[in-house]
Amino acid sequence: MNMSTNPKKLRGFERYVRVDNVSRRSMLKGLGLAGGFVLAAPVMSRPGFAAYKTGAGEMPHGTVVDPRVFVAIAPDGIVTIVAHRAEMGTGVRTSLPMIVAEEMEADWSRVRVQQAHGDEVKFGNQDTDGSRSTRHYLMPMRQIGASARSMLETAAAKRWGVPAAEVKAVNHEVVHSATSRRIGFGDLAADAAKQSVPSVEGLKLKEAKDFRYLGKGQISMVDLRDITVGTARYGADVRLPGMKYAVIARPPVTGGKVASFDGSAAMKVSGVEKVMEVKGWPWPSKFQPLGGIAVIARNTGAAIKGRDALKIVWDDGPNGKYESVAYRAELEEAARKPGLVLRKEGDVEAALKGADKVITGEYYLPHLAHVAMEPPVAIANVSGDKVEIWAPVQSSGGTREDVAKTLGIPEGNVTVNVTLLGGGFGRKSKCDFAIEAALLSKELGAPVKVQWTREDDVRNGFLHTVSVERIEAGLDKSGKVTAWRHRSVAPTIASTFAAGAKNQAPFEIGMGLVDMPFEIANVQCENPEAAAHHRIGWFRSVSNIPRAFAVQSMVAEIAKAANRDPKDMLLELIGSPRIVKLDSVKDLWNYGEPYDSYPIDTARLRKVVELVADKGGWGRSLPKGHGLGIAAHRSFVSYVATIVEVAVDDKGKLTVPRVDTAIDCGTYVNPERVQSQIEGAAIMGMSLAKHGAITFKDGKVQQGNFDDFPVIRMDEAPGVTNVYIVPPGPDTPPSGVGEPGVPPFAPALINAIFAATGKRIRAMPIGKQLEA
Repeated sequence: MNMSTNPKKLRGFERYVRVDNVSRRSMLKGLGLAGGFVLAAPVMSRPGFAAYKTGAGEMPHGTVVDPRVFVAIAPDGIVTIVAHRAEMGTGVRTSLPMIVAEEMEADWSRVRVQQAHGDEVKFGNQDTDGSRSTRHYLMPMRQIGASARSMLETAAAKRWGVPAAEVKAVNHEVVHSATSRRIGFGDLAADAAKQSVPSVEGLKLKEAKDFRYLGKGQISMVDLRDITVGTARYGADVRLPGMKYAVIARPPVTGGKVASFDGSAAMKVSGVEKVMEVKGWPWPSKFQPLGGIAVIARNTGAAIKGRDALKIVWDDGPNGKYESVAYRAELEEAARKPGLVLRKEGDVEAALKGADKVITGEYYLPHLAHVAMEPPVAIANVSGDKVEIWAPVQSSGGTREDVAKTLGIPEGNVTVNVTLLGGGFGRKSKCDFAIEAALLSKELGAPVKVQWTREDDVRNGFLHTVSVERIEAGLDKSGKVTAWRHRSVAPTIASTFAAGAKNQAPFEIGMGLVDMPFEIANVQCENPEAAAHHRIGWFRSVSNIPRAFAVQSMVAEIAKAANRDPKDMLLELIGSPRIVKLDSVKDLWNYGEPYDSYPIDTARLRKVVELVADKGGWGRSLPKGHGLGIAAHRSFVSYVATIVEVAVDDKGKLTVPRVDTAIDCGTYVNPERVQSQIEGAAIMGMSLAKHGAITFKDGKVQQGNFDDFPVIRMDEAPGVTNVYIVPPGPDTPPSGVGEPGVPPFAPALINAIFAATGKRIRAMPIGKQLEA
């Protein structure tokens, strides 16, 4: 980034912090502004370091800590900070710049935020997924702010002819304590730009006691006002001169293709200009388009009507017989037979045979769709060997790379402008919709918007995998668990990248399967094969959803069999405070983080269980038909425990009066966003548990919109959601927040239903099971 951005050109907020989209042209134009803090020297940005190790450096393109890339100071004192991650409700476009402002001693009311375009060489990794943004960029952002502060202080000291140790940045000014002289950041901008960027090893970071913003929860999202009043700019809001509008009829069965088509009726629709075939890639093909028939029109409505008029004969290919009921039976059969052994401690077979009692549970989770409120959309303008994209993508750098490869042009010739995302949940990490727009724009020689409908998104997206989890637990005569065998059967995300992938990838098996933290002598985890018949992709919390559902439901079933309180049973299984050793697991995946910094710490897991039990009133007196359920899970290196209170009337109607959740996410930046994410997780968890099911017949998705894949309405939402954040230790690194709240919700809900009704539900969604 350049460090001389004219704040008058920033769009959006007037009373609040404003957001703009950094384009290549605006950056270069900014370099010519006189008197500013220009730190855009043509040098390579250096990698950052952290006081604690994270996996940030192992991500593609790692991290960048050069203030010349992320910070600009205008002569009037306005500080502009670049947000290089995508905003989809997590608050990352606020939190990361806020970290810089904290260390820089900038006055937040004089800070503006600019959204970075896709350029991972310049900005470092830009994948906004995996709940990584804060845990990977807390320390780099602090270093960026501290570097800028140091340069301002050095400039002031030189101007006054005093030692740098005698000056200090305080609230947008540099102050000389001995003489009470002070000078604003804007007046220092030009001189500060001439200073060398200090080495990160010599930086002095602020002490936590001196923080004004971090951990305080006093700053709202920079996008909040625009979202509230309806002026926020989403992908569908982008308009370009001469832009064409397109929708695409894609194969209804994954791996299918067009056999023949007749577009004559579509061409008769008013506003339709062209019907053309779109290139598709043989499945599996990562995030490449499925192909199909595109209808080009003067507006999206006409394009949709034209598509409805198309006559297409499809060749459904090898997945044309995929059917959900039969496939569930296949998964259940596989779960009852030995599979690939992933973790083995002790002798499970002998322990099960010698057990006084064996509890067996099979838990089923169907495919799930992301259904973000904003369906995928992308605008592309291809001119010669250059292309510019506008889209709500979670990975702008990855989109840039994939578009360049698809068009066969240099990556530097692709500009990806990131709009606000109307939800993402992992769907918008896949850039197939942006590639479609680029291909059509190249063919038509004009800017093109490709708009997906809700039905397109549900039927042609990347679904969460279907899963069967089978757990056998052996108990001795005292009710102590002596054996645990867990078989997990599910099509793998790897099938989206490689043909024939039938076993789950290391990152999937590391989500609640092999990393199960219970203190049990005999443990075995297995993974039988399962073939994919649809595009599978990551989804908020990924494999943690079925694993937490199964494991935490089994804990409650064991408690019932042993005549124990479920919370006490859970704590007994978690066992003594310790760092879990998983020596028998080959290639243990730990959310991409080093185990030394982020071990499985049962003391922290116990803490959230004990905290939520205390705050949530575990064991409190309840009316008839009410019940409490509890569940806990570690995911994305955070620890979460949830208590759900349910009420079930005599007709089987389910309501949730109250939810209590405790989270230990280590060091956090903005507690308001932590609370908001956990509240949102309760809404999403309730939707998935109550209604979520994508089913197939003849290879085709049977659902299409909110009428048959509903999300919960306001009257179904939890009445109250209380959130308790565990205060971090002084050396506790940050961990994930966006995803960890989802996994424990469903099992806590199911366990509460059992407590209220005596009915044990082992298959999602709940649907009408309570009415039976």
